[in-house]
Amino acid sequence: MNAFDRDIDGLALVHYGDGEYAVMKPGRFVLCAVSGRRIPLEALKYWSAQHQEAYIGAEEALSRWKTAGSL
Repeated sequence: MNAFDRDIDGLALVHYGDGEYAVMKPGRFVLCAVSGRRIPLEALKYWSAQHQEAYIGAEEALSRWKTAGSL
């Protein structure tokens, strides 16, 4: 999958690692674990490998960290 694949829409299934992620099922976006908002894969910058979840921004990642412990 690359950014120019136009026939792949919908929710992607992603495995989050330390500093990188792997797309397991192609899609255009993932959902923020805190807000539920869509995060386009090309804009994905914040995630937790431990919790296997994505965050739309630093504020949401910090919020999750405060409620669950370390990310």
